[in-house]
Amino acid sequence: MKSKQTTIKDIAREIGVSPSTVSRALNDHPAINSATKVRIKAKAKELKYEPNIVALSLKNRSTKTIGVVVPELIHFFFSSVISGIEEVAYDNGYTVMICQSKESYDKEVKDVMALLAHRVDGLLISQAKEILNNEHYDEIQRRGVPLVFFDRMPSGVKAPSIIIDDASAAKEATQHLIDRGCQSIMHLGNNLEMPISKARVDGYRQALLDSGMQLDEDMIVDCPTSIQNDSYAKVLSLLEGGAKFDGLFASNDLLAIGAIKALKQFGLSIPQDVAVVGFSNWNFCDMVDPPLSSVNQPGTEMGRQAMKRLLRMITEDEENANDVMMLDTALIVRKSSSL
Repeated sequence: MKSKQTTIKDIAREIGVSPSTVSRALNDHPAINSATKVRIKAKAKELKYEPNIVALSLKNRSTKTIGVVVPELIHFFFSSVISGIEEVAYDNGYTVMICQSKESYDKEVKDVMALLAHRVDGLLISQAKEILNNEHYDEIQRRGVPLVFFDRMPSGVKAPSIIIDDASAAKEATQHLIDRGCQSIMHLGNNLEMPISKARVDGYRQALLDSGMQLDEDMIVDCPTSIQNDSYAKVLSLLEGGAKFDGLFASNDLLAIGAIKALKQFGLSIPQDVAVVGFSNWNFCDMVDPPLSSVNQPGTEMGRQAMKRLLRMITEDEENANDVMMLDTALIVRKSSSL
């Protein structure tokens, strides 16, 4: 049988004082003398008293809980973002509830509604790939719950966002391949209808145009599932069909890994025949053969800044904020593309 949770009335009965005295003592009210506070707190500890969070939230209109929605927990980048969020949240007395949308619109909507039902004090969201409309974001703001986006910033929603300059980062990665002498560069995109993917394609295109290279739209290949099996199958099929390229820039590291597998199976050497660059700098980039060059996204710092921004909205009761913080990226060059 589940043991009964200790209440303020239980402590009051044991000490021989009123419940209101116990409540004020536990909250360090100046009207209660020090000796009584010590006795009451000692008894509370002995009886393993824990405050009723639900009751406190109803009273204070705060649950000290933050809701976080990410597309995939398995993604190293999002795991690092969560680490940064939790670091700042816990330092400020907040706990974190995490949901993953699995890149599904319906799942994201259900996650948001569930977190709102738990009366979270604020929401941090990285949008799913499959988004049909912004009605659930509008509902968050209609209820007056602070909202901050990170990594993926939807259009048409007035809320702060913490992102990177995806176009600039993609341009730098593509330019690196050009600088090492690549003449024909393939880009593996990830769901090219997403704003973040479009920005990376724009950066790829701009690097080619700025360098006076020919832009072949057939060299832009969409891999909607974002997994290595997708890029492996598509790159292998293209190679078997006679496609020729000596550079490859993938919009995430998993796609780059799949491409490397296909290139090797086709008998090509990396980077001698084809140089490869990924995006995100997952923790396995050093462990693949050859080690993968990749754009480093500051995931942990993004999480910290997103949580700090949300805290300012909560504590300052800020409305109609629409600012964007752009974090720096860096290209980490490894053997997959080194000269």
